[in-house]
Amino acid sequence: MTITKEEVRVRGAELAEKIKTVIHEGNVSRIIVKDTHGHTVMEIPVTVGVVAFIAAPVVTAAAALAAAAAEWTIQIHRDPQDEQDPPPIPPV
Repeated sequence: MTITKEEVRVRGAELAEKIKTVIHEGNVSRIIVKDTHGHTVMEIPVTVGVVAFIAAPVVTAAAALAAAAAEWTIQIHRDPQDEQDPPPIPPV
């Protein structure tokens, strides 16, 4: 299993919205939120089928964290095998 990692830097209030967006993408296995010093503040394991269950409390916690610092780094671990093919485009 190959896991790809990407890092995204966000500021303040963007943190909760970005986490919400990433969770709903579906091919994410783990989200790690780090502060400006590189310390892990929140680690979120994301598994298929529990997206709706964990999204609300995680976004609430992220919104609370957003007020604590100006800049955050979100490390996103993706499993390319979980990626779904986009739906076909219907003929016109």
